Amino acid sequence: MTKVATLFDNAIEMSMMMIEAQSVIHMRLMGMAGLWKVCPQENSRMVTEKLEAMMQATSDAGQATLRGGSADEITAAAIAPMRNATRANSERLGKNGMKWG
Repeated sequence: MTKVATLFDNAIEMSMMMIEAQSVIHMRLMGMAGLWKVCPQENSRMVTEKLEAMMQATSDAGQATLRGGSADEITAAAIAPMRNATRANSERLGKNGMKWG
């Protein structure tokens, strides 16, 4: 049995994505300031991952539309790749932690 997307589910996913995005922005800015441990490729990574997530979101939403999905299903398909990216970044950067000394 597959889960049917609802307006409430999409609102929760968007809220989580916004919270994760803010934490990622914060950690990356702290990394640029030398206060957070980040890999040297972080600056280029933050550009390329957005393009990849947006292309995947567009593709997934288009496929959901062609399948005759509801507005909530199309929205969920568009949100999922971006949410996956913000979740992965938040978890990855969160493991690094502050630079001490």
